[in-house]
Amino acid sequence: MVKKGIGVGWVVEADLRLIVDLVIVLATALGGGLLASALKQPPLLGYILAGVVIGPAGLAGIREVVQVETLAQFGVTLLLFSLGVEFSLGKLRRVGAIALGGGLLQMGLTIGLTAYAVSATGWLSPRAGVVLGTILALSSTAVALKSLAETGQTESLAGQAMLGILIVQDLAVGLILAVLPALSATWDDLGLALGLALVKLLGFSVGALALGRWGVPPLLRFLAQRESRELFLLGVICLCVGIALFTQKLGLSSEMGAFVAGVMIADVEYADQTLAYVEPLRDVFGALFFASIGMLIDPQFILAHAPLIAGLVLLVMVGKFLVVVPVTRLFGYSWPMAVLVGCGLSQIGEFSFILATAGQGLGLISRHIYLLVVGTTAITLLVSPVLLQWVGHLLERWQMAGEPESLKVVSLFRDHLVICGYGQIGQDVAQIVAAHGGSLLILEQSERAIAQVRRRELTYLPGDATSWSILHRANLSQARAMVITIPDLASIRLCLKRALQLAGDLEIIVCAPRKEYIDALYRLGATKVIHPDFEASLGLSSHLLTQLGVPLEQIQLELAEIRNHHYQDLSLAEAVCLLPITPPSLSSAS
Repeated sequence: MVKKGIGVGWVVEADLRLIVDLVIVLATALGGGLLASALKQPPLLGYILAGVVIGPAGLAGIREVVQVETLAQFGVTLLLFSLGVEFSLGKLRRVGAIALGGGLLQMGLTIGLTAYAVSATGWLSPRAGVVLGTILALSSTAVALKSLAETGQTESLAGQAMLGILIVQDLAVGLILAVLPALSATWDDLGLALGLALVKLLGFSVGALALGRWGVPPLLRFLAQRESRELFLLGVICLCVGIALFTQKLGLSSEMGAFVAGVMIADVEYADQTLAYVEPLRDVFGALFFASIGMLIDPQFILAHAPLIAGLVLLVMVGKFLVVVPVTRLFGYSWPMAVLVGCGLSQIGEFSFILATAGQGLGLISRHIYLLVVGTTAITLLVSPVLLQWVGHLLERWQMAGEPESLKVVSLFRDHLVICGYGQIGQDVAQIVAAHGGSLLILEQSERAIAQVRRRELTYLPGDATSWSILHRANLSQARAMVITIPDLASIRLCLKRALQLAGDLEIIVCAPRKEYIDALYRLGATKVIHPDFEASLGLSSHLLTQLGVPLEQIQLELAEIRNHHYQDLSLAEAVCLLPITPPSLSSAS
C-alpha cells in the first residue's frame, strides 16, 4: 500500500510538473510577445525568444520538455487546420499555377543547387547534399502564415501565392519522409518508395474529396443542431485530429492531414462558426509551438560557431530569395509581389527539424551538420518575420507613392458603388452604371483584369476584396451599395462578413455561383442574392411574356415575387412554365 501511495503521489507530482511547465512557457511567451509588440515587432518573435530563455540551453526552467513539445504540435495542427478553413479551392485555382509549378520548381532548384554546391566543394557527399537541399527547400508555413496575418497580407495576391507554394511544400513532406530511408539504399528502392508514397497520397486525396463532399457537411449540420458550442467544438477538434493522425499513420505528414480537414469545411456554411470556435485554441497552442521552437536553439553552440552560422544564414536566405523571385516572376507576378514572396519564403521551415532528425538517424548527415542546420533554421525563423514586415511596409509605401491620385484619396468617396470582382458580370454592371454617370470603385486583384479597368479609365483598388485593408480604403460606410461578383463561396462569405462589420447598413448584392448558396448568403446578411442562370430564365420569360401581350407591370410583379422567394418556386428546367400568368393573347391565338 505504501508503494502504491508513493506511486500515485509521484504521478500526481509529475502531472502537476507538466501543468507548471505549461504555465511557465505561456507566461514567458506572454512576456516575450508583449516585449516584441512594444518594439513594434511580430509577437511570434517574442514567443521564440521566450523559448530560448527557458529552454534546456537557457535557464532550463522546463523539466518536461518532451511533453511540452508534444502539446506544442497540437498548435501546428490547429494552425494548419485554420488555414484550411480560411483557404478555398477558388483561391487555389487563382494561384494554382505558381502553387504547383512554382512550388515544385522552387524545391527542385533549391535541392539541385545545394547538392551540387556541397558536393562540388567536397563538403558533403551527393546524397547528403540532397538531404541538406531538401531541408533547406522547405519554408515555414506556420511562421509565414502568422507573419502574413499580423501584417494584413494573408488575402493579398502575393500572400495567396506564398501560401500556395507553402502548401505544396507541406504536401511534399510526406513524400520526402517516405523516400528518405531509400537514399541510403539503391536507386531501385528509391523508385519503389516514391511510387508507394504517391499511391498513398492519391488514395488519401480521393478519400478526402469524398468525405468532404458527403461526410463532413451532414456531420457539422448534426453538431450544429445540438445547439451546444462545446459539442460543436469537440466534434470539429476530433475531426481535425482524427484526420491528422490518419495521415501520419499512412506515412504522410499529420500537418497535411490537418490542412485537408480544414479544406473539407471551407465551403460548408458552418465554416465561419468553426473558425470562430477554434481560433482561441489555435492562438494559445500556437504560442506554445513557437516557444518550443525556441527551446531547440542552443545559444552556446551558436556563439561558438557564430561566423559559420551567420554565413550560412546569409547564404540560405539570399540563396532562397534569388531562387524564389525569378520563379515568381516566371509565373507573371510583378516585381514587388515577387520580392514579397521571396522574403516570405527565405526562411527554413519547422518541418526541416523533422527531416534533419530523420537524416541524422539514418546516418545521412552527421551530428555536427544537424546542429548547424538547427542553429541556422532557428536564426532564419527569427529574422524572417521582421524582414517580411519591413519589406511589406516598404513595398506598400512605394506602391502608394506610384498610385494615381484618385486612389490616394479614395477615402473621400461618397455615394459610390463598390464592385468586388471585375469578371464578366462586374464588367457589365460597371459599364451600365458608368454610362449613367454613377460613381464607381472596383476592387480587383487580377493584373489582367486591372489592365482592362485602366484602359476604361475606371477607379479601382488593386488587391483582394476580402482584405481588411482594402475594404477600409473603399470607405464602405459612405458607399451607396456594394456588388460582390467573386467566383468562389469562401471569398464571397469573407467579403460579405467583413463588409457588414465595417458598414452594417450597407446594401450588398451578391452574385451566387451556385443555387445551393442562395439561402446561406441571405442568412449571412446579403440584401439581395441573384443567380445568373435563374436571372437568364427570368429575363427570357419577361421578353416572351411581353411579346404575348402580358402587361409589363404584371410581369414585373411576378418576377419580383419569384426573387423575393429566393427562386424557391423556380427551377432551371421549368423557368417559364411555372410563372402563374395566363396571357390574354393565347386564347385569341387558339
